[in-house]
Amino acid sequence: MNEPAPPRLTRRDVLAGSLAAGAAIALERSHAATAPAAPLTRAIPASAERLPVVGLGTDKFRTRDRDAIRAEIGRLHELGGTVIDTAAAYGDSEALIGETLAALGIREHMFIATKLTASGAGFFGDGVGGQASFERSLARLKTTRVELLQVHNLDGVDSLMPMLREWKQAGRIRYIGITTSQVGQHAEMLEYMRKYPLDFIQVDYSLANRDAAASILPLAQERRIAVLANIPFGFGSVFRSTAKRQLPAWAAQIDAASWGQFLLKYVISHPAVTCVIPGSTQVAHLEDNQAAARGKLPDEAMRRKMEQFWDAG
Repeated sequence: MNEPAPPRLTRRDVLAGSLAAGAAIALERSHAATAPAAPLTRAIPASAERLPVVGLGTDKFRTRDRDAIRAEIGRLHELGGTVIDTAAAYGDSEALIGETLAALGIREHMFIATKLTASGAGFFGDGVGGQASFERSLARLKTTRVELLQVHNLDGVDSLMPMLREWKQAGRIRYIGITTSQVGQHAEMLEYMRKYPLDFIQVDYSLANRDAAASILPLAQERRIAVLANIPFGFGSVFRSTAKRQLPAWAAQIDAASWGQFLLKYVISHPAVTCVIPGSTQVAHLEDNQAAARGKLPDEAMRRKMEQFWDAG
């Protein structure tokens, strides 16, 4: 992103401030609890299968962080989370996830979503696309099937869709979808949503980026397509914006004890959103995110209040 960010505020900085205001107690209690409260869930329209409303994004997973990642995925499982989103293009991510799930013996408890492209091109691409990419993803993930396979950033939707449908019929994937993380691709995504019988879409949506709510989320409801919401923290830009703000006292009305919970609760309170997938590589961040799947969610009046508060900042 091209926006200036001096000094660079990190999630750790923001979370530390929130913890000082009371979230530390909540996190310590949640970690110590032998039977943590179950997370809120939402149904996948195509099947009525229910998913926890907060999952885990993994685009920052790197081999150097292997131990931290294993601890984080283990904690996700302990807290009742199941959704892990990755991609062929995410470097070490798929291999680390496969290794961790095998070591912990929890593969059958998790909902694995990965992605491929037709070309293997793109910023993180390595030239391996299509079926070769899918077979490699299965090998890396140490599995014979994935729950959700998505066309990454709409790269090759028309050419890949027949294969995805064939693999779904064969039981190698359970759901098919398409993704974007760019507002500039929203119009194209709308076309594909109307053209194909998709089970899922994945789209950028946050309190600071509400473009998807204008047309994509309503169409997803109309066509009964599940929604994974990505980059709810805007690649860190949203957290940097909170450096100039104080978490409002009325956040307690929706059981939000930190900025992360406040932002995530806004996203998952939209009725079209099935699950939000914030990225993290640390247990403390994961626990803070997972807390957003507990307690009250904003109603429509509270959502408007949150929007007005954010826009006034």
